[in-house]
Amino acid sequence: MNRHLISAGDLTKDDALLILDTAEELARVSERSIKKLPTLRGRTVVNLFFEDSTRTRISFEAAAKRLSADVINFSAKGSSVSKGESLKDTALTLEAMGADAVVIRHGASGAPHRLATWVRGSVVNAGDGTHEHPTQALLDAFSMRRRLGGLDGRRITIVGDVLHSRVARSNVLLLATLGADVTLVAPPTLLPVSVGSWPCEVSYDLDAVLPKSDAVMMLRVQKERMNAAYFPSEREYSRRYGLDRDRFAKMPDQAIVMHPGPMNRGMEIAAEVADSPRSTIVEQVANGVTIRMAVLYLLLGGETLA
Repeated sequence: MNRHLISAGDLTKDDALLILDTAEELARVSERSIKKLPTLRGRTVVNLFFEDSTRTRISFEAAAKRLSADVINFSAKGSSVSKGESLKDTALTLEAMGADAVVIRHGASGAPHRLATWVRGSVVNAGDGTHEHPTQALLDAFSMRRRLGGLDGRRITIVGDVLHSRVARSNVLLLATLGADVTLVAPPTLLPVSVGSWPCEVSYDLDAVLPKSDAVMMLRVQKERMNAAYFPSEREYSRRYGLDRDRFAKMPDQAIVMHPGPMNRGMEIAAEVADSPRSTIVEQVANGVTIRMAVLYLLLGGETLA
């Protein structure tokens, strides 16, 4: 593996499978009464979050602590950043502290890439702007593999606000690497201009794609990133692209439903679909800790698993 995890596109198929297989081993450890491993004892992991996040930050913190690493949580609010300190100055401070790994979430696309040029430790991208979120794609792939078996040849449908979704881009890149066939479904206004160069198909008709899907991933409509009217109304969006009970019934019996969270229940997904036995939404949260343990373990060269 590379020293950093900045883009899902940086992972070869062997890299991705190594992470997924390592996570499978770590999942068995997590089932023990004592979940902690000494593999990263003496290492320091810094969570550097410039954007609000509960699920991802806690997941990385739990992962590092289960591997016995020392964890420093750095929030931009109330820090020197709020006084005008630049990302580079913050990076140099972390370097002086001897951080072995920096997990960064930033509102600017490309920030983790810049950070990697300033620190000697490993950099893990926990979401940058509308660019990528590679560990989310890995935990999604891990969740699919556990429910569906292998991913090679599986048909995965990703629905919704692709334009503002770093999760969608990372999932398309990773799933294509793992041999899955990915289809994006969204209104034309919520697809990026560059989507034609992505390794996937594009459709505007959700009802036509659902019967052929092994997994359907619903994306949150990111209203906080929207500065224009991308669709007529929430009701119209839900009517065309929401996964309700009737659409759920069109999916194959073994197909699963996914969502990276947080959800807009009733808009992009009906509550009864989100809570159904074929939904992996709660599993994805649990699997997030396991996958992030695997990433930190492999990047920081932990001791043998035991």
